[in-house]
Amino acid sequence: MTRIDDTFARLKSEGRKAFVAYVMAGDPDFKTSKEIVRGLPGAGVDIIELGLPFTDPMADGATIQLAGQRALAQGMTLDRTLDIARDLRKTDDKTPIVMMGYYNPIHSRGVDRFLEQAREAGIDGLIVVDLPPEEDAELCIPAQEAGLNFIRLATPTTDDARLPKVLQNTSGFVYYVSITGITGAAEAQADAVAPEVARIKSQTDLPIIVGFGVRTPETAKSIAGIADGTVVGSAIVSQIAEGKPVAEVLSFVKTLADGAHSA
Repeated sequence: MTRIDDTFARLKSEGRKAFVAYVMAGDPDFKTSKEIVRGLPGAGVDIIELGLPFTDPMADGATIQLAGQRALAQGMTLDRTLDIARDLRKTDDKTPIVMMGYYNPIHSRGVDRFLEQAREAGIDGLIVVDLPPEEDAELCIPAQEAGLNFIRLATPTTDDARLPKVLQNTSGFVYYVSITGITGAAEAQADAVAPEVARIKSQTDLPIIVGFGVRTPETAKSIAGIADGTVVGSAIVSQIAEGKPVAEVLSFVKTLADGAHSA
């Protein structure tokens, strides 16, 4: 059982949906990023997605791309991203941290070395958007053997023929991408997402978390209501990009978390 498994078991026993928040590590700078991550659990976040800055983030819209560029310009690295996780673990040993990003920095580090460092830093799961199931031997299976969940994305274009392959080695939860395209491109619609969540649930016992296009407490509530929870990323990152103080960012996050938890 990982922290992710424990969190979903607890939420299920409480009859609550999960709220997952994405932030880019090192945005707008290392110190502020640490403060934001440290404050997320107190703002109602059940699982933290920590973005790993990368120079070519092909699945991300402008908001997340610019966050990664800001972080890289501030000298953000894989090691410093792990340091943010270590910082949270000094005060919080329960909130799961999922590192989300691309394979190149991990491959450059070396899979075995990366997994050892990730475990030591307190990372619980990985979302690596450019590694398809056909490449599971590359990172997915070693990660699970090391005790980390490997979380896969399912999308509106994941048809019934493809879905079993996507689910085959997935653990922790399934991340359903509510829209076709990049992050921040459109608003998620619960009535459109519900049949897709039901279709995936018919094939797996894993929790289904829906992300992309969730920007408001109302949408967080409606999307969480038809799934096991929801993810918000671009809307939070936009607050950071606007230079809002940490307290204001966390206050905004709390409104989103309250929306999801009221579902």
